[in-house]
Amino acid sequence: MSTPTVTSASTPTGQAGAEERSSLLKLYLIRGILAVAWALAFAGVQGDHQDLGAAAIALLVVYPLIDAVSSFIDYRATPDGSERQVTAFNGALSTLAAIALCLAGAGSLEAAFHVFGVWALVSGGAQVIVGWRRRGPELGKQWPTLISGGLSFLVGITYNIQAAGDNPTLEVLSVYATGGGVWFILQALLLGWKSRQLRTRTA
Repeated sequence: MSTPTVTSASTPTGQAGAEERSSLLKLYLIRGILAVAWALAFAGVQGDHQDLGAAAIALLVVYPLIDAVSSFIDYRATPDGSERQVTAFNGALSTLAAIALCLAGAGSLEAAFHVFGVWALVSGGAQVIVGWRRRGPELGKQWPTLISGGLSFLVGITYNIQAAGDNPTLEVLSVYATGGGVWFILQALLLGWKSRQLRTRTA
């Protein structure tokens, strides 16, 4: 996909790019903070338990819902483009994952782990696609998004393998959410740096 060249912050393209950067910066920052907060909360209620309590199930449902809401906000704020369809898909996927986790959590830890793993795998792939298509002069190289999505894809495979093994544990989900949150925050910081860089060039 070709990307527009920014020639002036006063041009329509420059204004649209600045608005998209500002919107994504806020969204990624909030998304990252919520992920870290979720990780702390889940570590507190789950620990090294080998079963799922009501609080742990509720938090498992909440995490993909956070992603679903973020995806739909992203969809509404993103100009028409191929990545817009991917964010819509990811929002729908995360909503279905939340429902599936509610049902699986009432069954067994292994089932919940499988569902979370499949969701992490597919949503990670979607994140890589979005990050790749957003690369360009307006939004930068998107490497935190690409790395985060790639790791999520690989971790999703690992979680499904662990869920099929002996004594799977959900402790690792706190690490997963913390890592994802840090990458979102890094992407927000890079977007802020990109905005300052472009303002300096066009001043």
